Amino acid sequence: MDETAQAMVATATAAGQGCVTDDAHDPQIDVATGLVQLTGLVQGIYTRISERHDLTPVQAKLLCVLLDGPRGMAELARCFGVEKAALTGLMNRAERRGLAQRSSVPGDRRAVQVTLTDAGRQAAIAFHTEVSAELGHLTSQLTTHDRERFRSTTAEIITRCRTSSLSNTC
Repeated sequence: MDETAQAMVATATAAGQGCVTDDAHDPQIDVATGLVQLTGLVQGIYTRISERHDLTPVQAKLLCVLLDGPRGMAELARCFGVEKAALTGLMNRAERRGLAQRSSVPGDRRAVQVTLTDAGRQAAIAFHTEVSAELGHLTSQLTTHDRERFRSTTAEIITRCRTSSLSNTC
């Protein structure tokens, strides 16, 4: 295992994420164990970069979700797997920091949509750029063919999960 991979394993282990074990480099690792270990690595990176940007991982996710455009509070609650009331606390903190804002939806007095502020958009872009670069290191040692196969397989899994009952909307 190269130094970058070792650092990522150490980060994930220190963050208490996943079941990273000494057999992580074993080519015979089963799919479930590999996915759990990969999840731990990704969550460790995500958490570390969130902290560097003075965000919680949930705040970082909110900003990244909102990069695609305004979302309704109900849609965000489904995305985060929480009740709308729980999302209100997250939104209160994001608004206090000037990262996001709520506004009414024209034509529907009860509906509320959430958008990024300029500061929130800048924070989201900076966070997303740094996460993308660090996550790119996870596959940088793969051949071009293997990276493409990994990308297409991951995309297929995500697409299938989004069309089943296994996924939320984000």
